[in-house]
Formats: sequence, structure tokens, C-alpha cells
Amino acid sequence: MILYPAIDLKDGQCVRLLRGEMEKATVFSDDPAAQARAFAEAGCGWIHLVDLNGAFAGEPVNAAAVEAILKAIDVPAQLGGGIRDMATIERWLDRGLARVILGTVAVEDPDLVREAAMAFPGQVAVGIDARKGRVATKGWAEETEVIATDLAQSYEDAGVAAIIYTDIDRDGAMGGPNVEATAALARAVSIPVIASGGVSSLADLAALRDTGVIAGAISGRALYDGALDLRAAIAALAA
Repeated sequence: MILYPAIDLKDGQCVRLLRGEMEKATVFSDDPAAQARAFAEAGCGWIHLVDLNGAFAGEPVNAAAVEAILKAIDVPAQLGGGIRDMATIERWLDRGLARVILGTVAVEDPDLVREAAMAFPGQVAVGIDARKGRVATKGWAEETEVIATDLAQSYEDAGVAAIIYTDIDRDGAMGGPNVEATAALARAVSIPVIASGGVSSLADLAALRDTGVIAGAISGRALYDGALDLRAAIAALAA
């Protein structure tokens, strides 16, 4: 199971939100590129990036910070937030991003997701963010009636590289991930599923890994707060 350290970008800074609420942002660094470099030096295999402003705006906002990160690291990075058309997808992949994450458009424009996955094999993931099993879009500001599992299954034949499943109520709350719901989603599809939201300890990572069906886990606040040591976590998962 791969551990993805997370860098959430708001106004050019590295922050973490509590349950997706922009007004509850804690700033951890004003140099996201340096933070990404530190994660890479600790041995991570991937870095997870989110353009929080972009998720609300519907277009990239923190492009300068993302580009600085890509120049600073030699490990692959994936990015979500505000990526809602083919031109933006192409632009990010051309600039060195390894994978784009499509969230809002996965609900609103599934044809785009399918087109992108076909055009860029292995480089398009679907982000499914849910509250109590129902998908939220536009930076989690809008809740839908779409069931997370139904959305995941609808992309079973699309060729997407992964599904990033976030339990919004767990995100940034340091209360542990929703292992049961994430594992259930992973068992419902053949697409690799990456868990996000609430991952805050080695025990959380072990619980996700021990399901045998979850491909990766994203952690942010716990790494910044020191509750989770990145080197130790990577070593534990490799053991």
C-alpha cells in the first residue's frame, strides 16, 4: 500500500482544512515546494496535491505553487482541484504532473473523464468525495444524490488509473479513516482505491492495509502535526 503525503494549497500556502471548510484552514507552510522536497527526501513514492481555491473556482488558481513543487521534486505527483476540461488536463500533464484527479466533472461530465482516460492511459484518476455515502462536488460545497459506490462502478470500464475516496467528515479531523466504507468501495470495483480523510497514525495505515483491498492512503495533517512520522510510516508499510 502506497502512502501519499498531502499538500493542500490555499492562496499559495500549504494548509489543512477541517472537514473541507475553507474558513477552518490551518497554515503549515508558506513554501509548498520546500515541503514537497522534504516529503520526497523522507522517501515517499508519490505526493498528493490539491488546489483548494481551484476546486471552488472551477479552474486552476495555485498553478505557480504547483509548478514550483514539480520543479523541486523527482517523485511523481497527482493533483486535484479545478481540473474540469481537456485543455487543463493536457496542460498539467505537459508540465510534468504524473496524474490528474477529476472530481466534480466525474459527476457532471463523465464523457470528459472517459475521453481523458483514453487519451492519457494511467494518468487520470477519479476523486470521489462523500458525506454519508453521497458525493459532494465543487470543493465539497455542493452535495448530490449520487451514491459513491454507484459513481465508482460507472467508471469500471473507463480505464481510470485510480479512485481517490475521501470521507469528508473524517478529513482533517484526526479521528481515523472510514476503513469500512473505503474497503466496501474497493471491493465493489476493480479500480485501485486510495483512502483519504482521517489517516492519522500507524494503526490507521495498518487497518487500511490489512483490508487487503486498499491500494493507497493519503495523509496530511498528521504528518504536519507530528502524529505520524513519514519515514517510519513508509518503512512500516514496506516491512
